[in-house]
Amino acid sequence: MKVDLTNQVALVTGAARGIGRAIADQLATNGARVVYADLDFATAKTAAAAQAISGSALAMDVSSETQVEAGVAQIIQEQGRLDILVNNAGINTMKHRVNIDQFPLEEWQRILSVDLTGLFLVSRAASRHMVERKSGRIVNISSVLGVVPARLQCAFTTAKAGVVQLTRTMAIELAPSNILVNCVAPGSTLTEGTKQLFYSTEAIMQERAKRMLSHVPLNRPGTVEEIAHAVLFFAAPESSYITGQTLCVDGGWTAGGFLRDF
Repeated sequence: MKVDLTNQVALVTGAARGIGRAIADQLATNGARVVYADLDFATAKTAAAAQAISGSALAMDVSSETQVEAGVAQIIQEQGRLDILVNNAGINTMKHRVNIDQFPLEEWQRILSVDLTGLFLVSRAASRHMVERKSGRIVNISSVLGVVPARLQCAFTTAKAGVVQLTRTMAIELAPSNILVNCVAPGSTLTEGTKQLFYSTEAIMQERAKRMLSHVPLNRPGTVEEIAHAVLFFAAPESSYITGQTLCVDGGWTAGGFLRDF
C-alpha cells in the first residue's frame, strides 16, 4: 500500500519496537516526517535513525502529563506542525493473570495510566494544535480484547474498551475541526516478544499457542506490518470521510467470536 504523506508530520507513541515501530516505519516510507516517541529513548533513537532524514526520536512517558505536554510542544516548535498522531503506547501484565477478586489495585492503576489515561493525555495535547489548524488525523491502537471479553486481564480489557469508546467521543467532538479519529484493534500479533509463544519448541508453549489460535479463523498470528497497513489506511488522504470507526485486524477472530468445534 502506497499513499502520499509528503510534508506531513506524524507522532507515534511506543515506537521503539514491535507494532509501534512498524507503524512509524510505514508512515516514514510513505513520506511523513515521523517522531518515534518512547519511554526507551535509546531504542527509539536507533529506530528513527534507520529512516535517515524522515525520522527523529523523542523520550516520552505517556502517563506523565508534564512529559507529554513538553514533548508535543517540542514537536510543534521543531517541526512547525503535527498532522498525524498514532497512540500506540501500551502495556499489559503477565505476572497478574488472575480474576478480578485477586487483581491488585496498583497493577490496575499502572495499566490504565498508560493504556487509557496516557492516550487521553497525548490526544489532548496534540488535538489542541490540530484544532487551531483545522486539520489532523488521530489513530488509536486498541485490541480485539477491547471488543470481546477475556478472562484474567480485567485492567487491559477495560482500558482497551475505553480506547474504542474514547475514539468515538473524540471523533464527534473534533469533527467540526476537520480532525478524523479512528481506531485499529489488533488480534494476536507476531512480535519479538510473542515469537516464543507462537513458535516455541516447548510442548507446553505449543499447546498454549494452539489454544490461542483456535480463536482465529486464519489460524495464524498477524504481522506487525499488517497492523501498520491498517493505520496507514486511516492516515491516507483518500480516507477523508471515515471517522469514529474501529477496524479489527484479527484474522477473523471477532467475526467468528470464540470459535469452538462441536
